[in-house]
Amino acid sequence: MISVPKKSKAFSLKTLLTFLGPGFLVTIGFIDPGNWATNIEGGSSFGYELLWVVTLGAVMLLLIQHMAAKLGIATGKSLAVNIREYFPKPVAAFIGFSVLLACVATDVAELLGGGIGFTLLFGIPLWIGVLLTLLLEVFLIISQRYHRIEKIIVGFLGIITLCYIVELLIVKPDWIAIGSSLVFPTLGRKSIYIALAILGALVMPHNIFLHSNIIHSRKVGISEAEKKEHLRYEKIDTLLAMILGWIVNSSMIIVAAAVFFHNHIPVTSIEQAAITLKPLAGPFAGLLFAVALVFSGISSSITVSMAEANIITGFLGKPEDPRTLLYRISVFVTAIPAVFIILLSVDTLRVLILSQVILSIQLPFTLIPLLILCRNSKVMGCFRSRDFEFTAASVISALVIVLNLYFFYTTVTGVN
Repeated sequence: MISVPKKSKAFSLKTLLTFLGPGFLVTIGFIDPGNWATNIEGGSSFGYELLWVVTLGAVMLLLIQHMAAKLGIATGKSLAVNIREYFPKPVAAFIGFSVLLACVATDVAELLGGGIGFTLLFGIPLWIGVLLTLLLEVFLIISQRYHRIEKIIVGFLGIITLCYIVELLIVKPDWIAIGSSLVFPTLGRKSIYIALAILGALVMPHNIFLHSNIIHSRKVGISEAEKKEHLRYEKIDTLLAMILGWIVNSSMIIVAAAVFFHNHIPVTSIEQAAITLKPLAGPFAGLLFAVALVFSGISSSITVSMAEANIITGFLGKPEDPRTLLYRISVFVTAIPAVFIILLSVDTLRVLILSQVILSIQLPFTLIPLLILCRNSKVMGCFRSRDFEFTAASVISALVIVLNLYFFYTTVTGVN
């Protein structure tokens, strides 16, 4: 655990710096290859038109992730443990199994993204890149303590952000058009499907479970005053992290719009984007794209595996200790199905879409328990969600659930 001062009545920048971190680990989860695929397709097909969707998603995420972190702070337990303790056993078992399947589906997208990145960088076969991503992920989780992993992930996030900032300078987008598109919604019959995909890819079940758990890395005590201080700095951590995620996701759409849409080239896959980017924006832009994708795949696969380990240990009532056999098995075994799915598939785009569909199906079974627990005074005490927060979160959850279900319907039926 990272040691934090137990009492600090006035706001302190030094104290804030000790609290920053958990929100940024969550942020890497919605800068994963699944987001890359939807953002690139949105930007290449509709230009800057769908930037407002990322803005809306970031606002929605800010409240959802804050509530997940608040649950962890108020109870001293993760969402997985709280569901196990407060819900009937059959219900808890179903939720645990469903979210584990969602994590495996997410793992598919993360490992695939890392594999594609390595292939673009070094010209190696995709399966070798996938295995290399997996080995790096497992090594970093098992061999490092949490605070070291956190620093590594934040460093990776910084590299991804830097790559996209440089790409923005290279492609020279239309900043006036971007400014209005970020705020003012425009949606047509053709763009609604991609808009739903972008929004659906932002709110991810494993991120909600992960945030409620890793918030405990800042140990500040159990008194009400200490929890309130923790919550105060958590809000800033989450806000800054969501802003950074908003910047990176927006940058993906902007680059795709400036390069592909401007040249009337629709792009529907990450590989196609990388190949097309080089002749249009230069080889350096292509290199930055591949580097960012590698770091995105590795870092997001690490956070998914951390969430998987917490979910398995939490629902089984076992201690979450990286030194235990159960934890190590949880990190490695859950990635095996994802590797086989990738190796047996020849259509990477279809695999990425399928992973998002599975997330869409599971998401209600994560959001609804979170809302129920946060509204329960026996669980939350004085930190119970007030009327405004609960109403806003309920509306957001309902909207996300409806959009994800519609995305699922249109994907399965082919109607859009």
